[in-house]
Amino acid sequence: MFELTEEQKMIREMTEDFAKNVVAARAAEIDRNHEFPQDIVDRMAELGLMGVEVPEEWGGAGMDALSYAIAVEEISAACGSTGVILSAHNSLAIAPIMKFGTDEQKEKYLKPLAQGQQIGCLGLTEPSAGSDAAAIKTKAVLDGDEWVINGSKIFITNGKEAGVCVLLARTEDDPSHRGISAFIVPTDAPGFSVGKLEEKLGIVGSSTAELVMEDCRIPKENLLGERGKGFRVAMYTLDGGRIGIAAQAVGIAKGALDASVDFAKERVQFGQSISKFQAIQFMLADMATEVDAARLLVWRAAGMKMAGKPYSKESAMAKLYAAEVSERVTNKGVQIHGGYGYTKEYPAERFYRDAKITAIYEGTSEIQRIVISRSVLAD
Repeated sequence: MFELTEEQKMIREMTEDFAKNVVAARAAEIDRNHEFPQDIVDRMAELGLMGVEVPEEWGGAGMDALSYAIAVEEISAACGSTGVILSAHNSLAIAPIMKFGTDEQKEKYLKPLAQGQQIGCLGLTEPSAGSDAAAIKTKAVLDGDEWVINGSKIFITNGKEAGVCVLLARTEDDPSHRGISAFIVPTDAPGFSVGKLEEKLGIVGSSTAELVMEDCRIPKENLLGERGKGFRVAMYTLDGGRIGIAAQAVGIAKGALDASVDFAKERVQFGQSISKFQAIQFMLADMATEVDAARLLVWRAAGMKMAGKPYSKESAMAKLYAAEVSERVTNKGVQIHGGYGYTKEYPAERFYRDAKITAIYEGTSEIQRIVISRSVLAD
């Protein structure tokens, strides 16, 4: 049984209160207008959430991986879009710079990100490189004191708003993963532009963008980590990112469960609250059990990361199970709401739409099963 520290309890109470009183009040509007919630992002920065795990010396809150997972869950329980903005920023942009960056890179890029002065994103996925992350074609060529980058990325969370992109590009002739390097790319660099913005089923308050590099020039010192070792940066980043998306999935499911409990108590049919009907009670029981089980998997993965232990299998398990739980729970949530669940008057349909992506991005459920099975078979 996990016993939260006083600091972890504090961040849970703080983020739950913020989510219920600030984020939830704007969630339907954000979804309806497909609006990036800059005002909420600014408030999250004030609370230290834009750099949860970043040490205080680099402008962050100095908290741990479990605190981060708790924060993402609570925010996502109110708004899945806001939850993924927070998760992608912390996991996909901040984490690799914090792990592999030089002190100079941290001073220049990590501090503004941790303080919420800039938004970050990860440029990995390409039209021909999705689940096969090693198949990227974007190229970076060293020209004197600058890297010149050509290529494009797709499906980039926070891509429209990002001021900093951690980008993967091929620097060597080797066609395997060993030919890839990682870079820190300011989005105001010459030759960098935002292309197509995707219209999506859910999480519509979060931008999903195409990034285009046409002779994009960045300083030589913006190489992140070692040349030719970028795939290692990407895999490290995704391991931690899966904890964030698993926490998002748990949060969306929690939001659906809480809304369903409230509705079941209020809705009267056949002369009594529908919460008195066993069919509804059994659905709520299954939902609550699965949400708790998924949360414990997330907390286990976060705990192993905090302990410095390998956690690839555990983060994959957490993401796989939490994503599929989120789909099942939000589906039941719509069913409990009946006809109202199919309307935008209630949040059930938004939770349902937002849940689906958690089984796709940062590694599909099928990729998680590959990661898990390889680990199991290697034991």
